[in-house]
Amino acid sequence: MRAKFERLGLTSPESFVLHLPIRYEDETQIQDIVTLRPGMLAQVEGEVVRSDIVLKPRRQLTATLKDDSAEIALRWLTFYPSQLSQMQTGKRWRVRGEVRGGLYGFEMIHPRISTPGAPLSAALTPVYPTTEGLSQPSLRKAITQALSATNLQDTLPAHLLKQLELMSFEQAIRTLHGPTPDMDAQALMEHAHPAWIRIKFDELLAQQLSLAAARTARQSKRARAFPLRPSTNSLCSKLKEALPFALTGAQLRVCHEIATDLERTYPMYRLLQGDVGSGKTIVAALAALQAIEQGAQVALMAPTEILAEQHYVKLKFWCEPLGVKVTWLAGSVTAKARREALQDIGSGHAKLIVGTQALIQEGVDFHSLGLIIVDEQHRFGVTQRLTLSLKGEDDIALVPHQLTMSATPIPRTLAMTFYADLEVSSIDELPPGRTPVITKLIASDRRNELIEHVAKAVAKGQQTYWVCPLVEESEALDLQTAVDTHRDLSEALVGINVGLVHGRLPTAEKAQVMQAFRSGEINVLVATTVIEVGVDVPNASLMVIEHAERFGLAQLHQLRGRVGRGALQSVCVLLYQTPLSMIARQRLRAMYETQDGFEIAQRDLDLRGPGELLGARQSGVSLLRFADLATDSALVRMAREVATDLRKNSPEIVQLHLNRWMRGREDYLRS
Repeated sequence: MRAKFERLGLTSPESFVLHLPIRYEDETQIQDIVTLRPGMLAQVEGEVVRSDIVLKPRRQLTATLKDDSAEIALRWLTFYPSQLSQMQTGKRWRVRGEVRGGLYGFEMIHPRISTPGAPLSAALTPVYPTTEGLSQPSLRKAITQALSATNLQDTLPAHLLKQLELMSFEQAIRTLHGPTPDMDAQALMEHAHPAWIRIKFDELLAQQLSLAAARTARQSKRARAFPLRPSTNSLCSKLKEALPFALTGAQLRVCHEIATDLERTYPMYRLLQGDVGSGKTIVAALAALQAIEQGAQVALMAPTEILAEQHYVKLKFWCEPLGVKVTWLAGSVTAKARREALQDIGSGHAKLIVGTQALIQEGVDFHSLGLIIVDEQHRFGVTQRLTLSLKGEDDIALVPHQLTMSATPIPRTLAMTFYADLEVSSIDELPPGRTPVITKLIASDRRNELIEHVAKAVAKGQQTYWVCPLVEESEALDLQTAVDTHRDLSEALVGINVGLVHGRLPTAEKAQVMQAFRSGEINVLVATTVIEVGVDVPNASLMVIEHAERFGLAQLHQLRGRVGRGALQSVCVLLYQTPLSMIARQRLRAMYETQDGFEIAQRDLDLRGPGELLGARQSGVSLLRFADLATDSALVRMAREVATDLRKNSPEIVQLHLNRWMRGREDYLRS
């Protein structure tokens, strides 16, 4: 039994107390059969007037239960001899189950049978999250024992509860584990009851306090300070002068925020977020040069070779004319090139090292790593990011500064809740010259028209991406695959060079295809989502996304960002297959209505919850069990304000609250 409890994270009396119901069943009354309606969870009592074993369409047990008002059918699709014996004509039973509409009236399938005339429950019956082999009665018994053995005294002072209009912790807990029949069942089910409000507030407060503690712990570590040289002779000034464009106001603002962080003697932990094409790479380059000028090495890690190589090409072009050695390290490099790269990294000759997860493999030893830049950070696990950071720690316990970048903007509520331990910089302005992308929704039965349009665009010298969700045919999904699409388009577009790139291609071949597309040799590139990030081809002005209804909203926005990078008017076609689900319809509508990455991210959060936006922070222990970011943003703000005040004025309360909520959940502090 203990092992089953542990699977649910139930290891202490406190954890049992905070194992709260997912729903409730009303066993406080017996209902007349005549009052039942489909969808109700009902409890009735009556006499078995008919029972039979039916052989068609499959062997099943049926019975009819009658009370003074009406009859209801009972059915078991699989059954035991004991159930057949129970359903003998003339026997009386109390029956509980969901009411459904059947061929001949209402019925219950696999109802629960109990003794008639037994005393009714005095409270709504809680139903808890469970695991295989652990029954609800066993859970209820363990939770009842924990309630009597645990100190339920409030961690928050009475004056604060009064000010915030919150009920006491003990009252909230006892209400949720055993609500009386007169309580608002709907409010309990929807987590809107005052008892749920108190629990959700406590959870959010614990999270804010733990993230603040994590920030303080990080600030207690030491890092090398990298003062920004103000002279026009500095590397940063020289790069700005050499650029063929001026930085936007938003880029200058975040550059200043990062530069200020790098001048401090504790490590920077900053998240740089900006929409696709907002110019995060140049900001990262200036941060790198600030550290390199003070004798440090900088590592930039990206999740795919395509994205990493894109950064490498840009950074090499910008930095090597300034005398900064830029080195490439990825899984595809030859043994000889890898040996040379490792030697340059170990000696300190390589100042800026760009690569994939190859940077965190054994044998990669940095000479003086002072700054880590992680792009598309949500694609890496906590462990991967930490491993790279550890490579920069030295004998005197100096740790490198860390800048993480994401092209998936984070809605404000999410940033306040899950990234409160990080500083967040936002590039909320696109560089001049970026033309807005026109988004069109086209049903798949107009595919031939679209192919004709692609041919006309190529004739004008423009290039096209055609994105598919799968590489090879899947029996599970009837989707147009990249391989089939490449074949079909090659046949339909006579005289036009159609390329194919996907994740299963060898790295060298993938790079070769991408280079051919950049140089204009390939007119139409059929691809899977490997081109989601990091591909910059200004001449590509048309993006077709096959089976757009199958993609997530953030992914669609990322893909759309691959076009509109030049002066040409760009178009993104979302090719969809009918019928559309409600969620798919909302996603496509959002893409059609807005190009604002922050608005897209907010709608994504509303549709699907924090999921993908949190990335690696979703791994391990779930950060929120009870609060819902879509409906509890006001509680998030309230918890944030209270956390700030408690940390400043009542450290003893902070510790009490964290002890209750964070015991066994130390992963919060390490992520």
